[in-house]
Amino acid sequence: MSKVLDFETVRKFVVAESAHMRDLMEKVERIASFHTTVLISGESGTGKDLIAKAIHVCSPYRNNPFVSVNCAALPATLFESELFGHTRGAFSGAVKDKPGHFAAASNGTLVLEEVGEIPLASQAKLLRVLQEGTYRQLGALTESKSLARIVATTSEDLNKAVAEGRFRQDLFYRLNIVPLEVRPLRERKEDIVPLVQNFLVELGASERAKPFEDSVIQDLLNYSWPGNVRELQNVVERSVIMSAGGRVELQVPRSKRRTVNEHVNLTIPEDELSIKQALAKVVPEVESELIKRALRLTGNNRTRAAKLLEISHRSLLYKLKSYNCG
Repeated sequence: MSKVLDFETVRKFVVAESAHMRDLMEKVERIASFHTTVLISGESGTGKDLIAKAIHVCSPYRNNPFVSVNCAALPATLFESELFGHTRGAFSGAVKDKPGHFAAASNGTLVLEEVGEIPLASQAKLLRVLQEGTYRQLGALTESKSLARIVATTSEDLNKAVAEGRFRQDLFYRLNIVPLEVRPLRERKEDIVPLVQNFLVELGASERAKPFEDSVIQDLLNYSWPGNVRELQNVVERSVIMSAGGRVELQVPRSKRRTVNEHVNLTIPEDELSIKQALAKVVPEVESELIKRALRLTGNNRTRAAKLLEISHRSLLYKLKSYNCG
C-alpha cells in the first residue's frame, strides 16, 4: 500500500462490530508503532492476513514495502534462498545474484504466513535473524542487516508443535513477543452481516441486494462457517454471480448434523475385538473422507485444505498419495 493510511481508515476495511474484533483492533493500534515481532494465530480463513496489513498501515513503515511469504508453499530445498537470497554461483542454477524476501521488505514489514511450516533445519537460521538482526545470503561472505519488521501467522497450535518436536521452542518464544488471536467467525457472529454488506459493496452489488429478511439473517447466524470469512466471501460472490445482473438473493448454506457413517461405510467384523486393529482399518477411511471434504470446500486448494484439516501441507500430500484421493 503506497498511500498513508491512519487507524480510522484501517477501520473501514476491517469489520470490527464484535467485542473481540474491537479489542483486537485496539491492540493493533497500540503495537503498530513498535518494531517488535508479532504472532497472529487463528483458523484458516479468519483474516490473519488483513490484521497483518492493518499493523503495517498503522505503523511508521506504512510507505515502505509490505512483503508476504507463504512458508507452506516454499520447498524445503529453496527456503533459505527465497528468504535470505543468494549470490551468483552459490549453487547449481544460481546464474546471478538474487535478493531474498528479507531484502525486499527492508524498512518495511515481512509477513511469514504459516510460520509453523518452516522446515526444522531452517528454523535456526530464522532464529538467528530475530536474535542478532543479521542474515547471510547463500554463497555470501558477509552479513546483511535485517531492517524488516516481522509479523508471523499460523493456523496451527505452535505450542503443540513445540511439544511434538516439530517447532523450536526458542524460536516460538522469539516470535510470540506480541501474540494476537483472530477468533473463528462462529465465535463473533456480530461481524457476519456487516461483512456481507462490505462484500456486496466491493462487488458493486449492494444496490441489487434485497434487504435481509429475518430468515436469511438466521441462516447466516446459524451456519457454523467452517471456512470462516473466506467461505462467507465466496458465498456472497457466488450469490452475486448467480443473480445474473438481477436482484441478489443470498444462497446461505444450511447447517446439517451428520454422522460420520453417513459419508463413510464403516464395517467392523463381529469377531473383531482389537481396538488397535479396528482403528488401523477405520482411520484411513475417515481421513480419506475428511480430506475429500476439505478439498471440495477449498476448491482443491491443497494448502488451504491442509489448514482446515489441521495437518501440515507435507502430511496432506503424503495422505493423498497413500489414499489415492487427490
